Amino acid sequence: MTLLEVIKKRLVHIHRMHILTRNKLRKLLQWDPSLNKIHKLTVHELQKLLSLKDKQASKLHKSLQSKTSQRETIKVLSNYNVVTIIDDNYPNVLKTIKDPPIVLYTLGNIKLFTNHPLLSVVGTRNPSIKAREKVEKLVRPIVKEGWTIVSGMALGIDSYAHELALGLGGNTIAVLGSGFDYIYPRRNIDLFHSIKKNGLVITEYPPHIKANRYHFPERNRIISGLSFGTLVIEATTKSGTLTTVDQALDQGREVYAVPDSPLVRQAIGCNKLIQEGATLVLSAEDILKDWDYSRNYRYEN
Repeated sequence: MTLLEVIKKRLVHIHRMHILTRNKLRKLLQWDPSLNKIHKLTVHELQKLLSLKDKQASKLHKSLQSKTSQRETIKVLSNYNVVTIIDDNYPNVLKTIKDPPIVLYTLGNIKLFTNHPLLSVVGTRNPSIKAREKVEKLVRPIVKEGWTIVSGMALGIDSYAHELALGLGGNTIAVLGSGFDYIYPRRNIDLFHSIKKNGLVITEYPPHIKANRYHFPERNRIISGLSFGTLVIEATTKSGTLTTVDQALDQGREVYAVPDSPLVRQAIGCNKLIQEGATLVLSAEDILKDWDYSRNYRYEN
């Protein structure tokens, strides 16, 4: 086992405990890049170094020394393709965002990380009767052009986008808000297996972690961060979709929105986004032209 593999194993072991926040993990990596010294610290030293409460420090110390926990880490590494921020195959686009995930657990074709361009397609979990037609009209040509579709495997628009990509034999990435032992929503378990077989499923949550409300705004930064831009098909005024838009804007990514009648409740969020400066999209060509312009601009500069 190489030194990098040893460090990776230690990092995944610590990450699996789900005790340290990403900021604390980053602090730990800066202080101890090899993650070797941490195993020699006392509970009090862990508490002081990482600003932990007594209970957290004790739990971390116990887990660090636990042979059972170490065996579980080996099991996870053998069952999943785990990518950490210290690995060469960690997606470069995620390194540029404000709060990159430290560890990604993956199932499927990991080469899709580098299969550019990628487009996030997001929207409400309670779509209108016209929503699937919108996805067909706007996303089908994108998939046909070889783009990878990224979404969150939620009900509604997310599911439509994944299903369309799979149905066309295209590429799709699902970013989950839970660990692989607790697929959410359960109604999409078949979709999960299809994406695992024909695309890529990723999560920053260890396999034993259940879905939690705050996980979904967190995972949205990964959905937008992986992509050239985010296409919002439908969204209500209080839609969780809008957190993905906020992340995309913060990351300097493109934001596209599909307009509709003000009488359609699921379109109000999109119409508002367009008012605030999102690019109005009437056809896939609007996105493809932006991509061509972006590539030419980077080449010329």
